[in-house]
Amino acid sequence: MSIPQTAANCDHLKKLIREVPDFPIKGILFYDITTLLKDRLGFATLIDALSEYYMPKKPDLVLGIEARGFIFVPVRKPGKLPAETARWDYALEYGKGTLEIHRDAIEPKQRVIIVDDLLATGGTAAATIELAKSLGADIAGLGFVVELDFLKGRQKLGDYDVYSLLHYDR
Repeated sequence: MSIPQTAANCDHLKKLIREVPDFPIKGILFYDITTLLKDRLGFATLIDALSEYYMPKKPDLVLGIEARGFIFVPVRKPGKLPAETARWDYALEYGKGTLEIHRDAIEPKQRVIIVDDLLATGGTAAATIELAKSLGADIAGLGFVVELDFLKGRQKLGDYDVYSLLHYDR
């Protein structure tokens, strides 16, 4: 398993992340990165830090979990993609989930980076790994803006290279 990486030069971005108590349910503290994304310098810092880490790995594709497909190859919930899809069903801590990707999105042996805003329990990221591998992807790493270390989601991701810019212990 990868050792958690700390991007010390990104810690200042935490002040741009809104903390929303009791969302989506009571007792959960939600870290909302939309306030970071709307900050021009904060967003640029975020993109630069992820790029600096992953460009030496020479990825062919970047898969974005629940991305709209403008910058990333989209991995979405069922019914959101217009062409023929591959799908992966997985267990969540509160039920079941399904992810889909276009069948022609990944060519065999392409090096893929998987990105998402948040690594919590790791279930969705682990399902995305399996979905990408089912199409022949070589997983080059996983990148996250925020990692909730106390939920230990990284443990579900095996020996893959996992890089998170910001870490929270609560």
